[in-house]
Amino acid sequence: MEWDERFRDGEYPTDPDPSPVLRAHIETFPTGRALDVATGTGRNSLFLAERGYDVDALDFSEEGLRIVRERARETGVEDRIETIHADAETYEFPDNTYDVITISYYKTLDRLSDIKAALNSGGVLFYQHHLRSDPPATVGPRTDRYRLQSNELLRACLDLTVLYYEESTEQVDDRTSATATVISRNTQGGAQSYPARHWDR
Repeated sequence: MEWDERFRDGEYPTDPDPSPVLRAHIETFPTGRALDVATGTGRNSLFLAERGYDVDALDFSEEGLRIVRERARETGVEDRIETIHADAETYEFPDNTYDVITISYYKTLDRLSDIKAALNSGGVLFYQHHLRSDPPATVGPRTDRYRLQSNELLRACLDLTVLYYEESTEQVDDRTSATATVISRNTQGGAQSYPARHWDR
């Protein structure tokens, strides 16, 4: 499998940092159980477990999950992470199960309704992914097929309460990354509560 080889060969970092946006907002999220879809080597899973969540880390790569378990042991959170070897494209997400769901750099809009249904009432979805951009970004997928269009992620989450949305570019060494990031909560209604802004940007 391609991703097994990429993880095994060190082409992908074994200890990637979670998004600064996730770090900034985590204190406003509900506590409890979390799901990290397409966890890779544990970008979000380890971060969430270290902050007290019981985490299901789902990925199709056995090698990626092995790295997640190894990192969990090294950081002392192995009792908080359960790895799930499954394809997110066909996995049967359980309804009303998670307080937090994270997805980083995996395009799965065709399964997003099922993923959102896995949120408990008041649960929070954090989703970030690569964007199509002009000029083209050089970090991420080589073709636009696996990138999101402008506002596509926002539109896909409008059935939830959108708490944060941003499309931005960033210089990564000598390359450019274009990313969309959304945080949305499983609540509806014209009057909502919103987290206070308390971080520096």
